[in-house]
Amino acid sequence: MTQRRIGLLGGTFDPPHIGHLIVAVEARDQLELDEVWLVVAHTPWQKAGRVISAPERRLAMVRSATEGLEGVVASAIEFEPPGPSYTVETLERLARCRSELAPTLIMGADAAAGIETWHRSEELASLAELAVVDRPGWAVEGVRRRLSVPQLDVSSTGIRRRVADGRPIDVLCPPGVVSLVAGWGLYDGANAS
Repeated sequence: MTQRRIGLLGGTFDPPHIGHLIVAVEARDQLELDEVWLVVAHTPWQKAGRVISAPERRLAMVRSATEGLEGVVASAIEFEPPGPSYTVETLERLARCRSELAPTLIMGADAAAGIETWHRSEELASLAELAVVDRPGWAVEGVRRRLSVPQLDVSSTGIRRRVADGRPIDVLCPPGVVSLVAGWGLYDGANAS
């Protein structure tokens, strides 16, 4: 059986933006992946205590953002079971239920530098290949797959602040995401940081 090569780019995606999409497309092309999944964390353990948008809304925004992007799709794999989303458990579930997939875990150098703090981090390398997106100021040793991606100064936090300040986000997020943010009244100040 030929395995399908997929990339897993996990995140809160509150909201998804062009930086996420550029990483996904560059990973797809540079790593010759069949697909890149933008895996929406249902309950991101790193964000405990912070206000974040409902998981269903974040998933809807990612679906809108990836619409029409060949080989880049939204994934709700971390929605079952509900609760904290741990990458190692997602990879184990894929190994059990989708053995035809050969996963590559895609992360920024900043995340990779702190990977030892992740739940059962020592098991990740046995479950997926690791690909690290180079970021200025972050050096990660011992990584076989590195991605060179155009650097943009864009973040979900910055976008939430722009919305709270009444500033436009139409060049930072795909049009469908902009419409959903406006339609739902997200980031009006209550969860802008």
